[in-house]
Amino acid sequence: MKIEIWSDIMCPFCYIGKNNFEQALQKLPFKDEVEVEWKSFQLDPSLDPDKTQNTIQYFREKKGVAEAQATQMLSQVTQMGKGAGIDFDFEKALITNTFKAHKLLHFAKKHNRSNEMEEALFIAHFIEGKNVADPEVLVSLAEKLGIDKGEAIKAVTSDELDYEVNQDIQEARNNGVSGVPFFVLNGKYAVSGAQPVEVFENALQQTYKETVSPFKDLSGEGGASCDADGCSI
Repeated sequence: MKIEIWSDIMCPFCYIGKNNFEQALQKLPFKDEVEVEWKSFQLDPSLDPDKTQNTIQYFREKKGVAEAQATQMLSQVTQMGKGAGIDFDFEKALITNTFKAHKLLHFAKKHNRSNEMEEALFIAHFIEGKNVADPEVLVSLAEKLGIDKGEAIKAVTSDELDYEVNQDIQEARNNGVSGVPFFVLNGKYAVSGAQPVEVFENALQQTYKETVSPFKDLSGEGGASCDADGCSI
């Protein structure tokens, strides 16, 4: 069963959603049959990759939110994060353009390390206060995951992966996705937002039952049939 997840590195609800989704998945007997693919989405592609600002400043200047209101909002998100096992540090988090970070994520996907890279990027941004638009920061994350430094430098500084990132963004737009996180379950169902663990658990069970698990036989006994060994009446 395949799960596609659209997210952005600077979205705290994407991090919360990731943790809740993973907690739900660990409870299910078919967890080893699930393939997760991380997809790129940019909440604010207009941000300058050569500049950073703190979260309060961003809300005040870009979103027109008063500082007191922004502080209250971030306090609420921090509490939500604790419930998902995340210690957000919004005082350290640096808001910047995340396009290069998404290129690194696509590069990690080629090394089967996309989930680990998604986690590393969230930690770097929300907890360690690192600039996820800085190629040196991104390359160091790749190295920690055992990915070749030279290849990582090329991935984040060249335009080789631009098309793949933009394709994810366009696919989201074509499907009417305007906010993240957004989960597509085996191409059949969707779950939007940082839902509680129970919601993800139920959605995964339903999707698996309807799209992956063997057919439930409603025919009863006595029907004539044939198989590889012959026919029976």
